[in-house]
Amino acid sequence: MVDAELMALAARVGAGLHARRLSLATAESCTGGLIAGAVTAIAGSSDWFDRGFVTYSYAAKTDLLGVPAAMLLEAGAVSERVARAMADGALARSDAAVAVAVTGIAGPAGGTPDKPVGMVCFGWAMRGAATEVATVHFPGDRAAVRDLSVRHALEGILIRLDSHPNGG
Repeated sequence: MVDAELMALAARVGAGLHARRLSLATAESCTGGLIAGAVTAIAGSSDWFDRGFVTYSYAAKTDLLGVPAAMLLEAGAVSERVARAMADGALARSDAAVAVAVTGIAGPAGGTPDKPVGMVCFGWAMRGAATEVATVHFPGDRAAVRDLSVRHALEGILIRLDSHPNGG
């Protein structure tokens, strides 16, 4: 279920994309489709949402998004390099003009000293603009990390739409 605050955020993303005649693709790992779920909870999202890729495994990231297997082995799935490749792959494999990618460690297990639980890497790609990446460390349990990741991904789209008002 999408709460009212998240619905409002997703609606703002949709309005921003619709006003610019742009569409969105998502490439999700640790969020498991929650970003796509949040945006498609908005009535009329078919006007601005193209598709979502849920790529939880290394094989899915390679097969569906073209993330090089060697990159996954070298950098690990939770890395800015992979988030960038996921975002770029989502653009390349869709009709969307904007893509967001998320890969992280939601927990409760799977963390290491270098990549602790709560570490999430994001990628935002827009046709005609450089792909941007960021890493954030979120507090809380699995549900909190996933929820905060969805919100951060959507807020990042809004920031980039404002920075590139014509979509790149």
